[in-house]
This record gives sequence, structure tokens and C-alpha cells, in this order.
Amino acid sequence: MPRHVLITGASTGLGLATARELVRHGYHVFGSVRKEADGERIRKELGAAFTPLVFDVTDHGAISSAVELVRSQIGAEPLAAVVNNAGLNAIAPLAHQPLDEVRRLFDVNVLGVIAVTQAFLPLLKAGRDAGHAPGRVVNVSSVSGAVTMPFLGAYSATKHALESVTDALRRELAIYGIHVVAVEPGSIRTPIFDKVGEVDPRYASTDYAPALATMPEVLAREWKGAIPIEKVTRTIRTAIEARRPKTRYPLTALWHARTWLSDRMLDRVTTKAMGLRRIPRRS
Repeated sequence: MPRHVLITGASTGLGLATARELVRHGYHVFGSVRKEADGERIRKELGAAFTPLVFDVTDHGAISSAVELVRSQIGAEPLAAVVNNAGLNAIAPLAHQPLDEVRRLFDVNVLGVIAVTQAFLPLLKAGRDAGHAPGRVVNVSSVSGAVTMPFLGAYSATKHALESVTDALRRELAIYGIHVVAVEPGSIRTPIFDKVGEVDPRYASTDYAPALATMPEVLAREWKGAIPIEKVTRTIRTAIEARRPKTRYPLTALWHARTWLSDRMLDRVTTKAMGLRRIPRRS
């Protein structure tokens, strides 16, 4: 029987790499993209084992249409998993970051996860006469859900929220036997480094400009220590296939820093890493 998985944010990066991983292991992947051209590109690469779904995770009408399309294609077969991967990031000092940008991050990274999970939940459930095991929900979180770095405040807030959403869904959906799992990587070797490597001119006149100017160097260090994307895709597949998956899969030791170090020590470590220096008082 074909095994069907939905992956959001499948056009590039981790989403596309996960689609490749699952197709190689016999899955049929439904992948959300925001442009039809991206869907066609991936379908040409992965073949009939990939079906593009054109929707944004903030568009409830488009999500509903995608559910009906998936339902019509899989018939009585179940969804093995929903992988909530779509997400946005932004590097900005929270003291100056536009609220519209912060709202957009929450809309995609948190509310989008809830919206997609709610919509596809009927295709994951295993009723008494279903004849199959229930599907799973895999949420792609981040080390930022445990440790907040300067200039990643809004993004980290969304990932902290996603951790809570994951815990709530795991406890609530246990009545259906549905496992809900968080995968929590640190820096991954994906094109995201190319997207955020430039200094944002919006903050050039703020007191954070000197630290933000060092971001290309910070990201270059992160790139050297970034984990291979294959490690993350294999972990996602493990979360789908394991008989009894872990509740979360932290993929970097930094995840545990909050339990190892005091808040003050973490303050010193993180501000130094991001190039922040205290402004001297004028006499």
C-alpha cells in the first residue's frame, strides 16, 4: 500500500530535501508550494511520487481545497504523516522590528501549523473500522525553541510557541493514538544562509548597527558548524517510521544550554556571539 505524506514548504531547502528522502524510501509526497512553477519543477525531478499542492499556510480557503484534493487521490488510504515544515525567519533587533513582520512570522510559523494540522487531521485519524494505524504529526521546530539569540527574538518566540503547540497536540491527540513529534535542528546547510547574509539597511541608524554589520561573519561561522541537511531529513523519516517515536529530537547540543547554564551566563555567551557590546555611558 502506498504511504502518503504531506510536507508544507516543499519548494526549497529542508522541505524539498525531505520530499526527496521520503520518495527514495517509497512514499508518495504531497508537497505545498506557493507557485505552480515550483510544483512543476519538483514534479519533474521526483516524478509521479510527488504531487504539488499550491497553497500558503495562512490561506484557509486554499488549505481546505488542498485537503479535498488529497482526499480524492488517496481514497480510503491514510496519510502517514503531516510534516509541518513551512516557516519564516528574520534577523532584526526586537526593539525596532516592525510589528507587521512579527505578526507574519507568527502567522506562518505558529498559526499556519495549527491551521494545516486541523485541516488534515481527519486524514490522519484511525477510526475503529479504519483498518490502518493512525498517522503522525511532525513539527519542524528549532534550537531557537529552547535558546533565544539576540536578533532572533521574534523567530525564537514563534518556535517557543510551536514547542507548546506540539506539547498540547501530543497530549490531546493521544486519544486517537496519533504521535506528535518535534524535530529541533540548529543551523542546517541550506540556502537560507544566502538569504539572510546581507545587512538589513532598516537598522543602519540604530545602536545595533555595529553588531548587525558583523552578521555575515557570524553566519559564516554558523555555516562551518551547520549540520548536513541529510541528518535532519533522516530524523524526520525516523519520526514518521519509529514504532514509538521520541516526543522531540534535538539535533544540537545547544538545545540543552538552558539547563546547563544560568540565565546570566547565557546572556554573556549569546551577546558575545552576536557581537553586542554595552554602550559606554557619557560622563
